[in-house]
Amino acid sequence: MNDETQVGKGLFDSLKILAISLVSIVHTRLALLSTDLEENRERLVSLLVLILSALFCLGVGTVLLAILIVVAFWDGYRLQVLAGLAGFFLASGLLAWGIAFYKVKTRPRLFAASLAELTNDHQQMTSRP
Repeated sequence: MNDETQVGKGLFDSLKILAISLVSIVHTRLALLSTDLEENRERLVSLLVLILSALFCLGVGTVLLAILIVVAFWDGYRLQVLAGLAGFFLASGLLAWGIAFYKVKTRPRLFAASLAELTNDHQQMTSRP
């Protein structure tokens, strides 16, 4: 009877250690996931602030530059200058649109580090006999 009690106790101890290990693994992975989310959120907010301030400054500067160029050529070539500036701005806008579309399509995967760690965990668990 004593041997059965020790075997049962050893089994429960092993199950308890396994449960603690699993909870620890899940906790670590959730912490990593939380860190990934926080980093991506901070990166996105700072990127949006930079983009909006750059667009505002570039927009105001571009309008002022266009007005300056048109006023400088007002007497002789105002229509040609306006057509050239319109073409330049349209081409620049299309180029910026293409670059933005490319960056959206080639962005890194969300939670890449977390997924890699979970894959490593899965491989380690399945490689054990």
